[in-house]
Amino acid sequence: MGTLLLGLLTGIFFGFALQKGQALQYDRQVGMLRLKDFWILKMMFTAILVGMIGVYLFVGMGWAELSIKPTILGANIIGGLIFGLGWGLLGYCPGTAVGAIGEGRLDAFWGGVLGMFVGAGIYAEAYTSLKDSVLKWGDLGKLTIPKILNVNPWVVIVFSWVFVIILFRMLEKRGQ
Repeated sequence: MGTLLLGLLTGIFFGFALQKGQALQYDRQVGMLRLKDFWILKMMFTAILVGMIGVYLFVGMGWAELSIKPTILGANIIGGLIFGLGWGLLGYCPGTAVGAIGEGRLDAFWGGVLGMFVGAGIYAEAYTSLKDSVLKWGDLGKLTIPKILNVNPWVVIVFSWVFVIILFRMLEKRGQ
């Protein structure tokens, strides 16, 4: 029960952060897809960078353990295409669709959440035929950037911060 309560509280906090960060605004979503408004990109990169520090800090202190999923190119490419197609058609990604429902947007409910349920049902039905084909194409095993580069994760974190700061400065110069 504690895990479910923690999940609910985390979800509420995440939805609040998405709303306050303006990621639920349709114009921001479409602006990102059209490469005109990079606010969501900035928000996502900031969350990733802070998350990187938190995860590796917790792992280093023994408070958490990494659970790396295998990199399977076929599944990742097809999943990414479906995700991108849904985001492009609806104007919301799955997280922002659920958040938009919290704001009372019915388009996010009918197109987004019901679409997610239908998609999950289709995937569940197709899983047996996919598990020995698409879900095994290009299985590269459990990869991380530090493992590929054979460096300490903190080196990747520092370089990621430098890269993102440079990217943000470039976007600011463009007026984004």
